[in-house]
Amino acid sequence: MPQPDRRSDEDLFLAYRAGESPALEVLIRRYHDDLIRFLYRLTGERAAAEDVFQDTFLQVHVSAGTFDASRRFKPWLFTIAANKARDLIRRNTRRRAMDLDSPIGGGRSGDSDDGRTFVDLMEIDAIQPGEQVGTAERDRMVQQAVSELPPSLREVLLLAYFQKMSYSQVADVLQIPLGTVKSRLHAAVAAFARKWHIVSKGGDGT
Repeated sequence: MPQPDRRSDEDLFLAYRAGESPALEVLIRRYHDDLIRFLYRLTGERAAAEDVFQDTFLQVHVSAGTFDASRRFKPWLFTIAANKARDLIRRNTRRRAMDLDSPIGGGRSGDSDDGRTFVDLMEIDAIQPGEQVGTAERDRMVQQAVSELPPSLREVLLLAYFQKMSYSQVADVLQIPLGTVKSRLHAAVAAFARKWHIVSKGGDGT
């Protein structure tokens, strides 16, 4: 079994930029799970998350020459991913606005939250085959609550609590001032808590 490549993200990407093609494959494998989970929460659809993931790394390849080697790779990667996801969400929103037959999902009563905080709930992964129904139902409710947040609040909540990025890293990813990150995160926390309370009690979150 080959030994894992323990080079830093930045060293790997610089090696790729210098012509070492397999280095990008290492980065793709390294970030696949985290980025897919982030994009799944952001877009609300597994297929959309996979599409945006592919678009993200295609853009990473195209924009390789613009990467600032003095900065961290992860915030740059997530900046690209967030921008790609925003584009997809805007396109889907326009399509839904034109489609009067689009179904409106309603919440269903499910498990209690077992005393978990909303931060704990944010860390539930996408559904995996064979998981218990209770976990699947809780994940559905979390996704419903997250999906009903405005995109600007959804992004900051996912980055800060799910990806555990610092305020400054979130500011870099979203390209907004640090003060805006803090105010949006405060609003996002409150909004998610309200949505979760409604959804977990069987409401539609609106």
